[in-house]
Amino acid sequence: MLSDIGLIGLAVMGENLVLNMESKGFQVSVYNRTTKKVDDFLAGRAKGKKITGTHSVEELVKSLKRPRKVMIMVKAGSAVDEMINTLIPYLEKGDVIIDGGNTHFPDTNRRTAFVEEKGLLYIGTGVSGGEEGALLGPSIMPGGSKAAWPLVKPIFQAIAARVEDGTPCCDWVGENGAGHFVKMVHNGIEYGDMQLICEAYQTMKDLLKMSADEMHLVFKKWNEGELNSYLIEITRDILAYKDTDGKPLVDKILDTAGQKGTGKWTSVAALDLGIPLTLIGEAVFARCLSAVKEERVEASKILSGPGTTFKGDRNKLIIDLENALYASKIVSYAQGYSLMRAAADEFKWDLNYGGIALMWRGGCIIRSAFLGKIKEAYEHNPGITNLLLDPFFKDKMEKAQKGWRNVVASAVRNGIPVPAISSALGYFDGYRTERLPANLLQAQRDYFGAHTYERIDKPRGQFFHTNWTGRGGTTASTTYNA
Repeated sequence: MLSDIGLIGLAVMGENLVLNMESKGFQVSVYNRTTKKVDDFLAGRAKGKKITGTHSVEELVKSLKRPRKVMIMVKAGSAVDEMINTLIPYLEKGDVIIDGGNTHFPDTNRRTAFVEEKGLLYIGTGVSGGEEGALLGPSIMPGGSKAAWPLVKPIFQAIAARVEDGTPCCDWVGENGAGHFVKMVHNGIEYGDMQLICEAYQTMKDLLKMSADEMHLVFKKWNEGELNSYLIEITRDILAYKDTDGKPLVDKILDTAGQKGTGKWTSVAALDLGIPLTLIGEAVFARCLSAVKEERVEASKILSGPGTTFKGDRNKLIIDLENALYASKIVSYAQGYSLMRAAADEFKWDLNYGGIALMWRGGCIIRSAFLGKIKEAYEHNPGITNLLLDPFFKDKMEKAQKGWRNVVASAVRNGIPVPAISSALGYFDGYRTERLPANLLQAQRDYFGAHTYERIDKPRGQFFHTNWTGRGGTTASTTYNA
């Protein structure tokens, strides 16, 4: 019997996606470069299931129904290009190649064009939810060749997570690298959410001197309210987990964070498109700072700061932390959506912003009740320029502000680093400020480099240069934006 889809790469995500597909009634063929993995899989988790093992790419392709659909789950980068080049000679016009890894979106732009030139179709899709999501229902964000979507839609929507009304957390995102771009922004927001939670944790631990068990109870309560989300939920569970000696395991884990690059890609894309993605940028840099552990140990012996002695109302500060976390989270999503809007303009993608929030409602790492409000915001006003301007989020920011500011002030006074929470507040204050000090900055640029400036008493688009020293002449630099 021919298979509905083939999958290459039996690592954690690939193996679980195959089992998910099979559980939804699809026949799946599998191949792995190390063929022993295929045999072990068939003898183990795949035993007795509608899964066909193959030992070569050619054999895999021959086992598939036409038009053939082959999903690649290998490490992002050159390995994807190598597999595409290996597959193409065995495929026919109209067949579909799917990259389900964490690929950088410019590579998906390039690969879509390359594969389409060969008469084939290409999909680059984000898949979020980790091992559990892959098996039980991930969030899936496909983009690429639009003609490929009807061919893979029944499979993708069948295996995706679903929200309360049964809507699948998967829909077409856009052409070329749109799917991988949205997945990249998802991961960037994930970096931000995790860093915000860590800053709340450190504030409770180092300033309020709370135990892991006490913090567990706080996160448990938060998860029952507006902060309800997967990351708050797992933080609750982590804080309650004990090592073999009965002590909290979290306290024994080395404080150096790893990263695979998607947060960095999000920050670089924001710089390229001129979007102030400050919170996610700080979250990436916080991981970088954590990685220089040995330097920090030495610096702690040399550099000093204020003592962490809290004399206020502990319960009030915990409530303020909840407000700070919620408000900062709103800023993170507002920035992420601004980035997606800028990318849509740049790459001519027709992104459905409310639909993206719906795709993130289930299955993925950043899933939360909060996302429903983002969907509602775009339903009310599809053209909204920034989520902070939505009435619901505007009201939430106003109510959270006092506690948010108190958290930042308390952290600064006591030397507790809260880079993401404070950068979120800085962005909020900057965004709501009618006149920023960039007028002085433009004067400085014109002074040392004749870079010109615009005037508030002249129409936009007219540029002026001043001979500030009397020695500079009237020649101005060309006006451009990098």
